[in-house]
Amino acid sequence: MTHLLEVQDLVTKFYTEDGVVHAVNGVSYTLDEGEALGIVGESGSGKSVGVLSVMGLIPSPPGKVVGGTAKLNGRDLLQLSKKELQNIRGNEVAMIFQDPMTSLNPVLTIGKQLTEAVKLHLGLNSEEANKRAAEMMDLVGLPDAANRLSDYPHQFSGGQRQRIMIAMGLSCDPSVLIADEPTTALDVTIQAQIVELVKGLQEKLGMALIWITHDLALVAGMVDKVAVMYGGLIVEYAPVGSLYKQPHHPYTLGLLHAMPKINAKDQTRLASIEGMPPDLRKEPTHCPFAPRCPYDIDKCWQENPSLIATGPNRYSACWRWEDIKKEKTFGGAE
Repeated sequence: MTHLLEVQDLVTKFYTEDGVVHAVNGVSYTLDEGEALGIVGESGSGKSVGVLSVMGLIPSPPGKVVGGTAKLNGRDLLQLSKKELQNIRGNEVAMIFQDPMTSLNPVLTIGKQLTEAVKLHLGLNSEEANKRAAEMMDLVGLPDAANRLSDYPHQFSGGQRQRIMIAMGLSCDPSVLIADEPTTALDVTIQAQIVELVKGLQEKLGMALIWITHDLALVAGMVDKVAVMYGGLIVEYAPVGSLYKQPHHPYTLGLLHAMPKINAKDQTRLASIEGMPPDLRKEPTHCPFAPRCPYDIDKCWQENPSLIATGPNRYSACWRWEDIKKEKTFGGAE
């Protein structure tokens, strides 16, 4: 089966004065047309570096993609020239970044920034590009769009700026939209509006979506499958429903236990995952989660488990996944 996007064994390292940082250590996943994938993990897990590697946006030096493939419609993005990648970014694949205030140029009008991509990729003239920009602002729910093209980023609220970033990402009708924690800097109410906006637009336009977040609860109702990352690795990969109901990795189980539960029968304190994230300057030779794992055995310290099939369309990198799946989450075990 041919996938829209197929990432295989992606490896990215950063060569710093303090040593080599093993940021992404053999990540693999697929994305089909119209499908939504959530990439979840704590800060430093490699989730953002992984998609930046695919987009050719890793700063070099110090970063370098040293292995793997990332095929979009069968074409390996990692083998393309800078010019070829420029023709793909914003056109076939678009990205929404975490902080719109640092992503938008403060000295250029919104209209100038929205029309740049459509002029480049769609070959529109200034009048056509301005019309397209106003249509995209309308699409993402910004009122009086045509009259606000001459405004600057500081004249919009945080939520409005994020909507502008979404409009910019969608302006060339990409087949894949990557959203890198786009709601982190927003308050909870605006977060919910942005999530619903992206979800609705994805369904309406039929594009594929990759949503990157540290918040497992956020992706529950908006993606088809989830890749859980830890220490530069995908440790669990599963359809979203089965992952929430019955995790097959202790890190995923810990994340679910740490989530607030509505109408929980026992009002105990939220569980936490003891310990610290791994030092990525050390190449993983054992399970990266072993130092924090209450289920660790000797084998966990001797060999780093690979992802293995643990059910229909789901995978786990854990020697004790069969024991983990028996543990109850708020959804209950089967």
